[in-house]
Amino acid sequence: QVQLVESGGGLVQAGGSLRLSCAASGSIFSFNGMGWYRQAPGKQREVVAVKASGGRINYADSVKGRVTISGDNAKNTMYLQMESLQPEDTAVYYCRALLVLAANGPSYSYWGQGTQVTVSS
Repeated sequence: QVQLVESGGGLVQAGGSLRLSCAASGSIFSFNGMGWYRQAPGKQREVVAVKASGGRINYADSVKGRVTISGDNAKNTMYLQMESLQPEDTAVYYCRALLVLAANGPSYSYWGQGTQVTVSS
């Protein structure tokens, strides 16, 4: 069974950095798009960064210049490097991936379980 397992969240002081990881377990053929989302208490889930299968990347204006989305196909893992974190970045962060499970097969959407990021002032 395919799952996305997140790690790397935690407590950091304002101005600090974190790298979130999201590893796909199980048998997959390839990533066909990936994204990171976050949900702060009392707010709706929002996009942080998305990377399309063709490589195009979009970042939310609130994080542009401070975060980088990337992936390592050999490790079936995607990352979100976050710099200059601020208290308003505090949220549960979720990864999402469109995974192709077999050659020439369709893509399926999977979500990670979420990891808490807390930024103290």
